[in-house]
Amino acid sequence: MTASRPPGRPPLLPGLMHLGAGFLALACLAHVLWAGPVERPVALAFGALVALGELTRRTSAETREAAPLAAAGALAYALLGHVAGTPTHHGVAQTVTVVLAASLLGSVPHVARGRGPVPDQLARRVLTVAFAAVCFQPLSSRGVFLDGGGPAQALLLIALLVLTTLCDALLAAAAAHARTGWPFGPLLREELRGMVGITSAVCATGAVMALAVAVAGLWALPVFSVPLLLTQLSYRRYAAVRATYRQTIASLARATEIAGYTPAGHARRVAELSRAVGRDLGLSGAELTVLEYAALMHDIGQLSLVDPVPAGATACLPVTEQRRIALLGGAVVRQTGVDAAVAVVVERQADPCREQPVAARIVRAVNAYEEKSRDAGPGGGLTALEELRLATADDYAPEVVEALARVLSRGSLSVPAAG
Repeated sequence: MTASRPPGRPPLLPGLMHLGAGFLALACLAHVLWAGPVERPVALAFGALVALGELTRRTSAETREAAPLAAAGALAYALLGHVAGTPTHHGVAQTVTVVLAASLLGSVPHVARGRGPVPDQLARRVLTVAFAAVCFQPLSSRGVFLDGGGPAQALLLIALLVLTTLCDALLAAAAAHARTGWPFGPLLREELRGMVGITSAVCATGAVMALAVAVAGLWALPVFSVPLLLTQLSYRRYAAVRATYRQTIASLARATEIAGYTPAGHARRVAELSRAVGRDLGLSGAELTVLEYAALMHDIGQLSLVDPVPAGATACLPVTEQRRIALLGGAVVRQTGVDAAVAVVVERQADPCREQPVAARIVRAVNAYEEKSRDAGPGGGLTALEELRLATADDYAPEVVEALARVLSRGSLSVPAAG
């Protein structure tokens, strides 16, 4: 189950962002066609770099920067004022046109495989590159950096990169907020935290490329592209390890289903809905990961029971029995080597609500909702939600129940069929 806008109400802001980027791109293309491109070898070199970055981009939906080399090359071209000491005059319009054309060209193989460029990422690249070029190119064309480099240009590049990444973070957070309805503040904080990782590497490489080409010429491009390509390769391996780790946890969670203790798909549904509720409550990053893993493994303590609970419905058991199963589950999680924070959430999901961490409150409420709605037949989602609302605050946290209601209202009040 995913959180999304109701049908017929498309998010406005992403549409405006796409429209603005498209209008800007068309205006820049018209200007280049009218005036003609300048410094074609430089444009071709940077265009080839951006296209190569798109060809090697990652296709994961959770990737913050899918094409770091393309992004770095685009920023370097926007912040380029000299080539081997000779001033450049490509301007804002040609910068946007070259970056967009190269991005689309590099995306052709991905489109052929049904994995085309994400419109949000493409629109953000056009807008952020245009922003950087608008800030830098007029100063360069007026001869502010006659020496082709120096401390003043380096400091300006750093300042512009900071402003550009802030602009990109605002666009990304606003688009995600409009599309999903999740709180804007946590989304923006998550984007800003991402600047410390791959985004900072992209910005640093873009600035260094611009400065190096200004002094050494176009031969500096392949030299300074290699470190980012190696970083991207290392990140791919890290992402593969993380994916394998998550698959291992999901497989452990399915042990209760295979043994017949819980219905098929129960852990997955609770994990998906818990993550959406956590997003709505402002959790992000590592907090969401802990929440998702705990939700996947919340029923693993049932493997220690001699007699299975009917349909695995622990929400209807006495509190003492719920707590015993939770403690057994926490002990099992600790033996698997998973983060200790996950074990804590599993152990405390049956504690008094006011004493639970937020993640445990979420898992408790979502698990109860899934169990109650599954057993209530047609209209079970509404009935289950009403039961949670009528329960005392010691049973289910009111703020979690209301967040659950908001998530469900953005999607569907029915729980997917088991299987």
